[in-house]
Amino acid sequence: MLVYPAGADLSTSALRFLARELTARRLAQGTRWRRLAAGRQALLVLAHLRCGHTYAQLTAGFGVSTTTAYRYIAEAVDILAALAATLAEAVRTASGKAFVILDGTLLPIDRIAADRPFHSGKHKKRGMNVQVIADPAGRLLWASPALPGSVHDIKAARTHGIIGALAGTGVECWADKGYRSATGTVRVPYWGRWETLTPGQRAVNCSHAKIRALVEQAMATLKTWRLMRKLRCSTSRITSLVQAVLTLHLTCTN
Repeated sequence: MLVYPAGADLSTSALRFLARELTARRLAQGTRWRRLAAGRQALLVLAHLRCGHTYAQLTAGFGVSTTTAYRYIAEAVDILAALAATLAEAVRTASGKAFVILDGTLLPIDRIAADRPFHSGKHKKRGMNVQVIADPAGRLLWASPALPGSVHDIKAARTHGIIGALAGTGVECWADKGYRSATGTVRVPYWGRWETLTPGQRAVNCSHAKIRALVEQAMATLKTWRLMRKLRCSTSRITSLVQAVLTLHLTCTN
């Protein structure tokens, strides 16, 4: 395989942060020697998460075996996932905002036709449902654990306890019609065909759509980590990957 220099559109703060966490883990475990130093391991992990490089590409670029690359990435992902913000922490942050925006996104996976639980009827493809909370500026505040793509947004929100958590702190939440049976502080558009709505209802729905559209920025932020655009790993690992990406994003932007 040919090897050439490449870049990742990340700041050095992400590399330093992850390298510090890996160094702390090695000291705690009493590790004496590794094939790669903590900084190089951090770079390998970031190349995988941000650029979506495969294990074969990482093996060629960093001079390690496929097994070592897999082990290094799994170790770092578990460390980052353990540091991810919880829903309670995200809601506390959101309590200082005027409102938040809630929506679901589908992370595509490489499941086959037989894997019906992962098929999303809305998106017509297989993936994992992740609920996203954004602030009024469209900045990503929190991303939920991943559920099979067949799970509806309102069911996913209830499963994660999002609606109750927002209602408990009185945080106003804008959402689309997929959450229309939600209670508490969740606001949804008027239900019905456009031509059957009154002029006032149409105006409200237009205003609602303009506000809610900002959540697309948070979803785009999540998917700038190119691994999220097509996941080819076990579905049991996707939640950890999402939480790892969330930790890196929040740590390196705050």
